[in-house]
Amino acid sequence: MHRFREPNRAHGLRGAPPVAAHVALALNGMGSFAWDLASGEMRYDDAGLAVMGFRPEEYDNRTATLAERMLGEELPEIQARVDRALKEHTGYSLYFRVRLRDGSLRWTHSQGTVVCDEQGEPAHVIGIIRDASQELRAVDQTRELRQAKSDRRRQADIVGHVNEALAPTVTVDDVAEALSTDLLLRRLGASSILLGLAESGRMGLVGANGVPEGLIRDFHLARIAEPLPLSEAVRTRKPVFVTDREEFARRYPGLGAYLRAVPKSTAAVYLPLIAHDTPIGALGLTYDGKTRFTHDERTVLTALSSTIAQSLQRALLYDQEHELATGLQTAMLPGHIPHVPGLSMATRYRPARARGGIGGDWYDAVTLPDGRIAAVVGDVQGHDVTAAAVMGQLRIALRAYAAEGHPPTTVMARASAFLAELDTDRFATCLVVLLDPHTGHAVSVRAGHLDPVLRRPDGSCVWLNTPGGLPLGLTAPSTQPPYTSAETVLDPGTTLLLCTDGLIESRTKDIDQGRDQLIDAVRTGPLRPDPLADHLLHTMGAFTGQEDDVALLLLRQAAGRRHTAPQMAVTITTNDPLSLQAARQALRTALHRWSLDDLSDTAQLLASEMATNALLHTEGDATLTARPVRTGGRALRIAVTDTSPASPHRRAATEQSTSGRGLVLIEELATDWGVEPRGNGKRVWCEIPLEVR
Repeated sequence: MHRFREPNRAHGLRGAPPVAAHVALALNGMGSFAWDLASGEMRYDDAGLAVMGFRPEEYDNRTATLAERMLGEELPEIQARVDRALKEHTGYSLYFRVRLRDGSLRWTHSQGTVVCDEQGEPAHVIGIIRDASQELRAVDQTRELRQAKSDRRRQADIVGHVNEALAPTVTVDDVAEALSTDLLLRRLGASSILLGLAESGRMGLVGANGVPEGLIRDFHLARIAEPLPLSEAVRTRKPVFVTDREEFARRYPGLGAYLRAVPKSTAAVYLPLIAHDTPIGALGLTYDGKTRFTHDERTVLTALSSTIAQSLQRALLYDQEHELATGLQTAMLPGHIPHVPGLSMATRYRPARARGGIGGDWYDAVTLPDGRIAAVVGDVQGHDVTAAAVMGQLRIALRAYAAEGHPPTTVMARASAFLAELDTDRFATCLVVLLDPHTGHAVSVRAGHLDPVLRRPDGSCVWLNTPGGLPLGLTAPSTQPPYTSAETVLDPGTTLLLCTDGLIESRTKDIDQGRDQLIDAVRTGPLRPDPLADHLLHTMGAFTGQEDDVALLLLRQAAGRRHTAPQMAVTITTNDPLSLQAARQALRTALHRWSLDDLSDTAQLLASEMATNALLHTEGDATLTARPVRTGGRALRIAVTDTSPASPHRRAATEQSTSGRGLVLIEELATDWGVEPRGNGKRVWCEIPLEVR
């Protein structure tokens, strides 16, 4: 092989013998080269050939032979740099790698200078080449160190993003929604995410983003035994990493069609979600353009699966507790709402989203014998099992007091005394509305509760001003708190809303905002009670954040013309012997006016018996009332109200007895009769059918 002409000897250091230039280059791992541009030959000295990994007999001075040792992906950049140097008549400096005979790679550094001919055109390139492995190994290590730090920072950020997304989650739906957001996908660097829950040998898909809809539809509730990646992760309890699309298609042939729907996906990982040594589900992530998972990435993804599993386990436990609490409270609410002609009703109960979802909110509706309905909504203090238990007892007590016929003020007073006697250290707010659907007459009593909301037929809405008393249970059992009532008449087509404060209250907003928001929601909502109830829960839930339980009851008077029910009332005094005669005359007149003369004799007889019994066995005046009713068919209801709580009872009467036959007559001539406690008194009533027996 041709050797370069030996250059002039270099001047050595003082006191040292001179050293040839090529020797000095070789000692420093360098060689030289000369490139004849006209012939295309590139000649290296022995040291240069050694740097390039050639033996002298292997090299034929051709640049094509050099290119065989260089890396194809680096050649375009090298060619561009050299062409630019030739064009500008300057030099170049570049790093490139060569593959040695054993297959290893070596970094080299080449510097060349362009030499021009007499016409100023490039003729030769001369320069040096050296082994840059040691130099670039340090650079690579630094670069790798920087990359490793960057990767670890990114991986730490991923863990932080996932923890941040899961922190506010409570329910399984919350977890699924938090993991399926576009923002989290971008932060994870993934193209799709799929969350599945394992239950009863099947995999239920509960959250997804970027996944073909057909896959979710076709494989929701697939058996865990099927050859699917999520199922495999659950079965084996090990992560499944896939970096080859063909391998993926071979392992899971049932997903081939869906794989074609995501042509950019090149890698995927399916992580088992294990909590307390039990696989509860799996998480799948796919990536576009990814060809491998580094050790650190695998470690971080495995750690993420543990974090997600813990959040999912907490959410599952919460959902179970919430379902149990809701079921317990729902069981304490009335099983059904009575059907009342001329009145449409709807009820709703919605537990709070926060933990401890069981609470003391309730609603109830009781139909009274005279056709009126007592509507009740209340809220026991607290959110625990005790609150629910107290609510159940208080609801039954209120229902019993109302069914006995007490006026609403007495119902509320007795309920307050009852709660105080329970000695639970709990109080309750309550609202009772006694409504006659035939006349629209409504009596409302409030114990520390929200006023009812009224929507008139013209669409206007107002809070119905009702005098308020103390919450139930805040007084000693021996006293009765003074509750007052408010009366109003509901026009046909009027809607009345009774609700607990969870419908309007929020920790972040003023209570007046909630009151105004509710009025607006009622005004703009549907007319019928059922869709209106759903509208109110949805609209107000967005306002309050569902921070508290909600119970509501809606009543709507039927539209159309109302026929006011006739009624007669007369007072019978103990000091006026003629008052009983006057009462009988008033009854005869009323029956004639109502075209019920056929009932006159029977009605007067029963009225006289009940009134006489009241005058003989009680102190104070009595009131006789009569009115037609439509309970179980048309009938005449006669009632006598007195001031004694003692109920009448049957006594044995002989042929010579002048008393003791009153109840016998009532039982024989009336279709129904009863006694309604009225606070400090009672009301004895009976009903006579239109056709007398």
